[in-house]
Amino acid sequence: MRDEKKRGQMIHMIGLTIMMVAIVTIFSLTYWELGVLTALIFVIWIISYRRSYKRQEAHTQAYIQTLSYRVHRAGELALAKLPIGMVLYNEHGDIEWVNPFIHKYVAPDLVGQPLSVIEEKIPEWLQDGMSEAVVQLGAVYYEFVFERDARLIYIRDVTEKEKTAARYSNMRPVVAHIYLDNYDEVTQAMEDQIRSRLLAQVTEALNRWACDYDLFLRRTASDRFLAIMNQKTLRLLEENRFGLLDDIRELTAKEKVPITLSIGIGSEDASLRELGALAQSSLDLALGRGGDQVAIKKKNGRVRFYGGKTNAVEKRTRVRARVISHALTDFVKESKRVIIMGHKRPDMDAVGAAIGMLKMADLNDREGWIVLDQTDINVDVGRLLEEVYEHPQIGSQLITPQEAVQMADKDTLLVIVDTHKPALVIEPKLLSMIDRVVVLDHHRRSEEFVKDPVLVYVEPYASSTAELVTELLEYQPSPVKMDRLEATALLAGMMVDTNRFAVRTGARTFAAASFLRANGADTSLVQRLLKEDLATYTRRAKLVENAYIFRAGYAVAVAPNGDAYDQPVIAKAADTLLSISDVRASFVICGLADGQVGISARSFGDVNVQTVMERLGGGGHLSNAATQLQGVTLNEAQAQLEEAIDHEYGGGSLG
Repeated sequence: MRDEKKRGQMIHMIGLTIMMVAIVTIFSLTYWELGVLTALIFVIWIISYRRSYKRQEAHTQAYIQTLSYRVHRAGELALAKLPIGMVLYNEHGDIEWVNPFIHKYVAPDLVGQPLSVIEEKIPEWLQDGMSEAVVQLGAVYYEFVFERDARLIYIRDVTEKEKTAARYSNMRPVVAHIYLDNYDEVTQAMEDQIRSRLLAQVTEALNRWACDYDLFLRRTASDRFLAIMNQKTLRLLEENRFGLLDDIRELTAKEKVPITLSIGIGSEDASLRELGALAQSSLDLALGRGGDQVAIKKKNGRVRFYGGKTNAVEKRTRVRARVISHALTDFVKESKRVIIMGHKRPDMDAVGAAIGMLKMADLNDREGWIVLDQTDINVDVGRLLEEVYEHPQIGSQLITPQEAVQMADKDTLLVIVDTHKPALVIEPKLLSMIDRVVVLDHHRRSEEFVKDPVLVYVEPYASSTAELVTELLEYQPSPVKMDRLEATALLAGMMVDTNRFAVRTGARTFAAASFLRANGADTSLVQRLLKEDLATYTRRAKLVENAYIFRAGYAVAVAPNGDAYDQPVIAKAADTLLSISDVRASFVICGLADGQVGISARSFGDVNVQTVMERLGGGGHLSNAATQLQGVTLNEAQAQLEEAIDHEYGGGSLG
């Protein structure tokens, strides 16, 4: 730019000189005196112009030098005082240069040192290809930005940014629905004065809890409350593991009326409307798992659980059973056929409940089919199927998963029994092929659930799904006449899940058993179906022999020599361990035929084995649960189990 300007000035100067020479020549030819005067003036102008030009050139040069110095100096000051750290490193990860910002927080002599002296994770971040990272050093947060092509790292103090983000995270709203699980049942026979006093005690405890944790609480019904809090309060409640559940249970137990709480919480970054919906969904999930617990649901569907230390309270009324029975009857009558499916490797409860549902379809003049994989059944179920195939009608109504897929259409009703997890059903394709799905189950509800069922009957208080189906049959509009095998299959399912009526039994369980016995259930046949041969008994005894006591009151048995066992053998071994003195919870770890590792868990109810199994990807009941692990050895599964027990119960005693 400057050269072009200088070139332009020279062209103008040459042009002007030529013109002046021409004028002087003309004047010299006519009036020589005038020509001499003109030439003299021209020479003086030339000398003056040259001096002026040189002064301007020197001034410009001095200005440029001063500006260059200032820019260079400003750059040096910027690097020295810029509130951003800069680090240059070589191809070996050693520091070549740092600006003074780094010296404020790290030792000054850094050149030649590895990058890890600034932050030990920097080499790992560079290897992983990260473009930026935030780390806390003391009370200060730093952001590292990596420019790999230039081998340059920028370091910024982002403490205020992180603190602002933390304040925002802490202040995000959380909505909670609180429900007194069994308030109506336990107070319906009380005098008004006693009921009012009990409710006042519960309300006072809740208000005290709200004040302690600085949350908003309002009653919306006699047994319902609404709570509004923030994320910081929610974290404090989780750290306390929602001790309110224990406080309310102990408070009401003094009045000989044990009332429990269920809390559904909606959290995460969502609108208040979405948080309310999440809270209600969480409450439904907590109640579906038996109540006396907290379910916290995020917008992405992930759920965390706390509590669940008591068995579900058995309902004193059969109103719901009657309503469900009538609703299910309507669905059956609206369908052309009914397909009944249980879980993979079905047990006696799943098969018995399926046979019971087959009876309901028959009572309503609809064809019914039971889906079974004959290659994946237990020994006791195999004995039952031998009896079924001799039956003049039921044996012909068993179909394979492939036949069920071919049979499914828009007029088909699918009934899922003894599970609610899509991943556990015998043929998952049927769930997407059939629009109308009914779920009947007695397991505590988990995060994974059949999508959009038309009818759900999940009752954790029930001993078995066979008990639920028996009650539904009792309330059928048509008179129920069952033959010996149908009633026996349902009774066998109840006896297996209750360990021959030893655990998880209530008045409704014995009432259902009485109904089946009155309809021809053969207890002798049940005993024959549930017998085990000498080899199986011996293998179970070896499992028990290998047991040891972990912590205080936990019996753990690991299969010897890595042998593979059937699931019923593992379950029976867990039941046997539970009969040992001072054992409140038992766990049996064995390899399965498919290469997985199975864990069966049992307790008397004071230890929640369901939450322990859920930490390992399984589930079940408070006193009866299991899981299956893939890609682990028996020793690894044993270590994971002990870690889960320690997490749930703090590694201490059960008392």
